Amino acid sequence: MNLDAPGEVLQRRPTGLAEFDRALGGGLVPGSAILMGGDPGIGKSTLLLQAAARIARTGAECVYVSGEEAAAQVRLRAARLGLADAPIKLAAATSVRDILTTLNRMEPPALLVIDSIQTMYSDTIEGAPGTVSQVRGCAFELIRYAKETGAALVLVGHVTKDGSIAGPRVLEHMVDVVMSFEGERSHQYRILRAIKNRFGAVDEIGVFAMAGDGLEEVANPSMLFLSGREVPIAGSSVFPALEGTRPVLVEVQALIVRLQSGATPRRAVVGWDSGRLAMLLAVLESRCGLNFSSAEVYLNVAGGYRLTDPAADLAVAAALVSALADKALPTHSVWFGEVSLAGEIRPVAHAGLRLREAAKLGFNQGFGPASTAADTNKNSTLSQGFSYQGFNQLPNLVDRVMASA
Repeated sequence: MNLDAPGEVLQRRPTGLAEFDRALGGGLVPGSAILMGGDPGIGKSTLLLQAAARIARTGAECVYVSGEEAAAQVRLRAARLGLADAPIKLAAATSVRDILTTLNRMEPPALLVIDSIQTMYSDTIEGAPGTVSQVRGCAFELIRYAKETGAALVLVGHVTKDGSIAGPRVLEHMVDVVMSFEGERSHQYRILRAIKNRFGAVDEIGVFAMAGDGLEEVANPSMLFLSGREVPIAGSSVFPALEGTRPVLVEVQALIVRLQSGATPRRAVVGWDSGRLAMLLAVLESRCGLNFSSAEVYLNVAGGYRLTDPAADLAVAAALVSALADKALPTHSVWFGEVSLAGEIRPVAHAGLRLREAAKLGFNQGFGPASTAADTNKNSTLSQGFSYQGFNQLPNLVDRVMASA
């Protein structure tokens, strides 16, 4: 058993991709094991190849082992991404014994990528590659190598139909960081999210856009999820979502269709929880006297973004009331706040951060919980040209929307 010297501090290694480093918590920790999952074709291999190339160009050793492609095929993809000159050591192998034997003959790399863990096998374990015992055993041997040598290990994992990482759940307990690479292949953006992180926060995200020459970092993700239109339309509101310490402005769109017959009205939701929409519609009917029971309700979060923040309640309610009244909300305004079953508008975390991001992007009005108004008035960064109106009850907000010009 080796004991570390007292006070020994590990230095993080930047990947060269600021968005990747943000999601990791500041960069790669030597000896850490990272499990990255995502849908097929989402860009996991592309992202890791780009990160490995940037690290290798700094003079550090990087090893990329593919169990799904031949080395020549990986080189072809690297050439398409403009990374052909990067001194990455490539290998096509599936035997963990062969991989570790080769690695033990060389200096430990700064980064070791295994793409993917489900294709690896160990001849000391019974079962075909991808079985529970093989995945667990192979991951254990690779993680032990990373801990002993100080190499940062990234394991690419397949995902099931519901989006969770395939294989035994113990795999997520064995690694230090679990990351999810999310997004719709029909949309340009990709979000790298840390689900578990022993060395940093789990609420930070990295945002990328898929381009012809690989993944590009998105420094201002709000521009991806806003329409950019100058003329406001009914049923559209802007919500300042919060991902970790990063505010992201998202457009919420609602459409109300009145039914003439006695058919059962439809509720369709994209990008938000359908159960929360049903609850919000019930509150609007019960507490505000609005009638949605004879109308079809369609709700969409623009850009393929998925909202989980409860602060989105107020933005959704404003969009629904705006669509019902066929009146556009005030231009360049943002809406946020949690709505209770009693129709109260509850305060949310980091309201000042949300408003500062809105003001930075040219918005001049904010609507939300009344308790936020006092803090906002004290904030000097919002005092020039930015106004905030707070509400305690949802009926007050409905009256405000109905009175909009």
